[in-house]
Amino acid sequence: MCGIVGAVSQRNIVPILIEGLKRLEYRGYDSCGVAVHQDGELKRARSTSRVAELHSQTAEDGIASGTGIAHTRWATHGVPAVHNAHPHFSHGPNAAAATAGRIALVHNGIIENHDELRAELKGRGYEFHSQTDTEVIAHLVDHLYHGDLLEAVQQAITRLKGAYAIAVFSRDEPHRVIGAREGSPLVLGVCEQENFLASDAMALAGVTDQIVYLEEGDVVDLQLGRYWISHLDAASNRFETVQREVKTVHAHSGAAELGPYRHYMQKEIFEQPVAIANTLDAITGISPEIFGDGAFSAFKEIDSVLILACGTSYYSGSTAKYWLESIAKIPTSVEIASEYRYRDSVPNERTLVVTISQSGETADTLAALKHARSLGMKHTLTVCNVATSAMVRECQYSFITRAGAEIGVASTKAFTTQLVGLFLLTLALAQARGKLSDEQEAEHLKALRHLPVAVQAVLALEPQVVAWSEAFARKENALFLGRGLHYPIALEGALKLKEISYIHAEAYPAGELKHGPLALVTSEMPVVTVAPNDALLEKLKSNMQEVRARGGELFVFADSDTRIESESGVHVIRMPEHYGALSPILHVIPLQLLAYHTACARGTDVDKPRNLAKSVTVE
Repeated sequence: MCGIVGAVSQRNIVPILIEGLKRLEYRGYDSCGVAVHQDGELKRARSTSRVAELHSQTAEDGIASGTGIAHTRWATHGVPAVHNAHPHFSHGPNAAAATAGRIALVHNGIIENHDELRAELKGRGYEFHSQTDTEVIAHLVDHLYHGDLLEAVQQAITRLKGAYAIAVFSRDEPHRVIGAREGSPLVLGVCEQENFLASDAMALAGVTDQIVYLEEGDVVDLQLGRYWISHLDAASNRFETVQREVKTVHAHSGAAELGPYRHYMQKEIFEQPVAIANTLDAITGISPEIFGDGAFSAFKEIDSVLILACGTSYYSGSTAKYWLESIAKIPTSVEIASEYRYRDSVPNERTLVVTISQSGETADTLAALKHARSLGMKHTLTVCNVATSAMVRECQYSFITRAGAEIGVASTKAFTTQLVGLFLLTLALAQARGKLSDEQEAEHLKALRHLPVAVQAVLALEPQVVAWSEAFARKENALFLGRGLHYPIALEGALKLKEISYIHAEAYPAGELKHGPLALVTSEMPVVTVAPNDALLEKLKSNMQEVRARGGELFVFADSDTRIESESGVHVIRMPEHYGALSPILHVIPLQLLAYHTACARGTDVDKPRNLAKSVTVE
């Protein structure tokens, strides 16, 4: 969450900072700001509106410089307000309340010991103008500053507890920006005569494709045409100069262009056939080596799977549990990452720990992974959409989905490509365990290759879903039902609706209706039902009758051969075909469309729902 851009250059970098923020706005949009070194002073503009408004503000205020930092915020400490917006300035003991000091700083993450540091700094005469933990860092750097900004930042971070990525510059040192990271992502963009910092390489698309991914504990010193990276050595407790690989990264700016679509979410829903095709592009057969060298021997050794994930990724893992146990015949547990490391669990060194993350920087999932490793579980694998992410670097094995950049906060194409990756993992584990015949492999591969066409056919149902959305837009509650491996799809459908339309939605296994949720069913409670033609269909039909008997109104996504017909109180959209084990991938598409069009009908901010951000890099 939150986005950082920084630069040191001989040209005016404010347009670059603003453009970078536009591309990072999906990470947080409660407020935004930019600060520069101009005419020997610190100058800034901040806004609780969107980055476009900040652009106008910088132009009106004449803000221009070759050294600066910028930030787009998702609030953790302090309400979304201008005084809490980044960048923050230091206000030293000798500075008047209205006069900025010499340090400007932006920060992603959470500082856990900010209260004690705040008390100490107040005692030293520092004035606080915000409720944020970030302002504490600015004052701390100012307190430790004695003419060398790098030295001050190095000393400061040794006193911080928590997660952070920071970018900071001083009034007294033009053409110098210091960056540091611990637990939150930060990259360095390298050019011949200028250097950049960003939370994501996409922010620097069109500026540079030479990217250095900073490691945990790195501090980078940016100056004109040069940079140095230092790292705190735990053994000596000293910072030592290190070298990090410069990678060529093609972060296409076109990924952030909306094109003919109304919202990014709509664009990304309709990109799913291509995203799935790209994810499957290099798959010519099933082999554990799809996930990395040595995977076959590891897969032969394991006897269980532990999946760690959050949010939408948790629901993809919950779907995969059904595949792994029914096809690969391997015991599988799925844990919410933020809960897993805070409870006593029973480790098993023969477990394959699988993490799922769109960004590969999800703080809770990274922490859960490290916890699992600390318990002796060495076999680790991630399904992730970003090949250069921390998650990929931390795991032995990986499968990189090729969904492309996903800007809308509510995940769509990242989810379906995760499911594709997890299905491939299921088949690879089945093969390694002797549970997959050649005929079964060929059958599954045929279904996977047809999947983009099948998804395209489901997308053609959009006009029918739009008609339903008008009715949903007038509701404040909704219930979603599914059975078997479609129960997690019902959960995902409910999550999408609540995320972007703000309608309270819950999902249940349909068999649980009579154990409580049925008390909620009235004519005002729409009940969305995922109805594939599988072994549980007849049971599901009985559950639907329970809803109708209480006056509930059903909205059913039914496979074509289920013999579920529209009638009074029962609305049916017929899916093009039943797709066997891969049916969840098809059935989630209309649920995405339903959430999207309901949100449009209610007039909400679809791509940037309130209180949420795309990349959750804080715990």
